Amino acid sequence: MSGGSYYVPATSKWPVLGSLALGVMMVGAGSQLVYDAGASLMLIGVIGVVAVMGLWFRDVVHESMSGLYDTQMDRSFRWGMGWFIFSELMFFAAFFGALFYVRSFAIPWLGGEGAKGVSALLWPEFVSHWPLLNPPDSSVLGPDQVFSPWQLPLVNTLILITSSITLTVAHEALKLGERVTCRNWLAGTVLLGCCFIVIQGVEYYEAYYHYGITLEAGIFGATFFILTGFHGLHVIIGTIILGCILVRICKGHFANDHHFGFEASCWYWHFVDVIWVGLFIFVYVL
Repeated sequence: MSGGSYYVPATSKWPVLGSLALGVMMVGAGSQLVYDAGASLMLIGVIGVVAVMGLWFRDVVHESMSGLYDTQMDRSFRWGMGWFIFSELMFFAAFFGALFYVRSFAIPWLGGEGAKGVSALLWPEFVSHWPLLNPPDSSVLGPDQVFSPWQLPLVNTLILITSSITLTVAHEALKLGERVTCRNWLAGTVLLGCCFIVIQGVEYYEAYYHYGITLEAGIFGATFFILTGFHGLHVIIGTIILGCILVRICKGHFANDHHFGFEASCWYWHFVDVIWVGLFIFVYVL
């Protein structure tokens, strides 16, 4: 304690090890994308990140269950989670901004529109349209076709919206002390998250092998996989977090009026759901 009211955790190795594991993972991912030779390094990094997260969470859970956290720590956690979600919002805003720039400026300029329409001199036969199935440079092959938003994307949208509802019911049940109800609805949320991941995998298979939508399929393929891929990663992380919370619920953790770990996972999941609604509208529908 500091001043008898604020818990100061012991020096931890997890931030350093987590940063190293994350660095290895990103170097491997970059090498795989550029040189097609970084899969093993990326896998090592992923295993390292997961291991560090698990061990770090173990220590935090132990500290919480030991009664070391007080009201001030709770405020710190809330501020920290709030700023983390804000940083995630800015992360996705950058990719949505890139999509907006390409669709609203770059492609029309190449088609001869706007203040920089002189760019059309580069490819005079190019016709500005979105989705871009025929990139201006003939050496780049665009996708054969694009997804209908009213099939798998709509199913996944309904799944995530439903999961937000089931998670809210679980949270309200916990606040009322109905732990069995909380457990059941939370288990349903985890199941829905797994369903989303499976359907996203099916969609990616269809994209690569039947629609010609790949990372090399021009700007449409690049923006599609950057936005949906990073979101899918967040869904996987969120599902793992909710799974851990479910285990803790089964073990009797969390008080009815003091359960920020549960609340934080809810914040994260609702954020991921809102991002998907934006993706559904701007990537699939418009």
